[in-house]
Formats: sequence, structure tokens, C-alpha cells
Amino acid sequence: MKTNPGRFFEDYTLGQRIAHAVPRTVSGGERALYHALYPARHALYSSDAFAQSCGLAAAPLDDLAAFHVVFGKTVPDISLNAVANLGYAEGRWLRPVWPGDTLRSVSEVIGLKQNSSGRTGVVYVRTRGLDPQGEVVVEYCRWVMVRKRNPDAPAPETVIPELKPALSPGELVIPDGLDFTGYDFELAGEPHRFGDYQIGEQIDHVDGVTVEEAEHMLATRLWQNTAKVHFDATQREDGKRLIYGGHVISMARALSFNGLANAQMIAGLNAGAHANPCFAGDTVRAWSEVLDKAETAAPGVGAIRLRLVATRGGDAFTLKGADGKYLPHVLLDLDYWALMPL
Repeated sequence: MKTNPGRFFEDYTLGQRIAHAVPRTVSGGERALYHALYPARHALYSSDAFAQSCGLAAAPLDDLAAFHVVFGKTVPDISLNAVANLGYAEGRWLRPVWPGDTLRSVSEVIGLKQNSSGRTGVVYVRTRGLDPQGEVVVEYCRWVMVRKRNPDAPAPETVIPELKPALSPGELVIPDGLDFTGYDFELAGEPHRFGDYQIGEQIDHVDGVTVEEAEHMLATRLWQNTAKVHFDATQREDGKRLIYGGHVISMARALSFNGLANAQMIAGLNAGAHANPCFAGDTVRAWSEVLDKAETAAPGVGAIRLRLVATRGGDAFTLKGADGKYLPHVLLDLDYWALMPL
């Protein structure tokens, strides 16, 4: 048999290391397509001149575009037979990705837990994206629910990794040379700086985008994500294609420009949950809450911790019901650190 059916839950072992196939050289084409798919407007990723005024050699690839490239490499080995991608933790962007860089991905299985039904299990992995020099550019943990090939296969020993609820500001890596002391707020699009945001403040990003079948499948193919549920409508009982969770993340992040235009670079991913599935026809809206703030050692650079929530309507700023479960209109609950001028 020469075709690849993908790994099922019983194919994973604790400590297993997986080197993912098909390295990818990125270019300005990825940036152009990323900005076409999402209303992405953060100035540092849009303009070489703006990035140079902030101490960088040029505008790097958008941090979430780099994340998607690294993530996409892992899908044939980790989530080809996934039911759902469940969450993220301990994500860090360690080096900017430049046009011309070739990225590859490696993962380690750090946890396994069979579900009570015996038909699926949760696989925990730590993934690292590497540049041509073998340096890690982005790393993160995620856990995914995967089908079993044989429901009667014995369950592995349950190991649930201890993951940090959040990164400390000291664990964030600031790109070499980043300097916001001469930051041009007019060109960036908004006057709001680090000191203008208060912990506990909530920001309605106002705008919405209705997701279409063609665009989400184009985006998912762009990142070479081959998960069956995103393309094959027969993979779900409801006959719907499930929209890649990263598409929702990027859409919400792009919408957050309206109110957070100066949250320029994502430096850390503390936690994340795809609370409910997203389908074509859903209109994605977003709001943010300021969770924490910290100054950094880089000149003029502050770190702001944000909760980014994507919804398809429903009561604004309401996440969960009395039972503690996410309400049906909540699509994404993401906790991340961004870099912002002081």
C-alpha cells in the first residue's frame, strides 16, 4: 500500500518524535495571499520602510502566517484523522521569518488520553518550526482529538502533560533590534499606545466578515493543511466542511486592528480553544480583553496580554453559560501576548 491513510490514535506513543515532510520556502507571495484572505493591516508586516523605522531589516512574514505554515506541515502526521483541534499552550515566536526562509516542522508526542467512548483519543504534541539554520522560529503545544482505527485496540497509559496556564513576560523573545522609540502612530493607523490600555478593559472590534467556502478552502490549501474535515463534506454527519481553526484565528486577529492597531507583533500564545465549529456562512466578529501588561528590555516596547474572542453574533462579551460551557455563538477564545509601543 503506497497511499497514506494517516495516523490513528493507537499509532502514537509517548515520546515519539515526528519529522514532518515537505519543507516550504516562503516569499512575498505568502504575504500577499495572507493579506488578501484576511483584512490584515498591521503596519510592521505591511511595509518594509515602517519595519526599518522600528529597527528591523525589513517587514517579516506575518507571525500567524508563519504559524500556519509550521502547523500545516504537521497535519498529515498529527491531525489527518482528527475530529477536532482542541487547544493550544506555551506558544512562542522566537525569530522573525523572512521571505526566502525555508521552514520545516518537527513534533514530539507529550501526552495521550483515550476518551471514554473508546472511539477517539486526545494526542498532545509539542511542535517546533525550524529555519534553514536549524533555529526554532516558532514553537507551541496543541492537543487534538483523533479517531481510533480499531475501537477495540487497547488504551495507552493516560499521560496529560503539565502545561503553563500562561507565559511570563520574561519568557517572551523580542526580535533583535526592535525599537519603538521612534514609532510613527500616524502611519500605524491609531494613536493608542501601551499606557492607554487598562487591565480589564474590553474592546469591541466592531467589524464582521462572513466566511465563504471558497476562501476558507483556499486558505487551508495555502498552508498545505490536508485534514479531511476541511475539504470532504462526507467526513461529517451534518455534511458540512469544518473551517480550519487557524482561519478563524487570523480573521479575528485582523479584525482586532480596529482598536488594537498598535499591537504589532504576536510574541506568545498562552492558551487557546476552538469553542465551537465554524462553517461557511457564519459571520465572524471579534472582541478583546486586556489581561495584563508589562514593560520589556527593548527600547520603547511594551508587552500586552490580550484575550481575543471570535463569535458569530450572540451577546457581546458573554462567553459561557451557567454550566461553565462555552455558549454556542463563541468560536474562539485565544490568550496571547503582543508587542506594543510604550
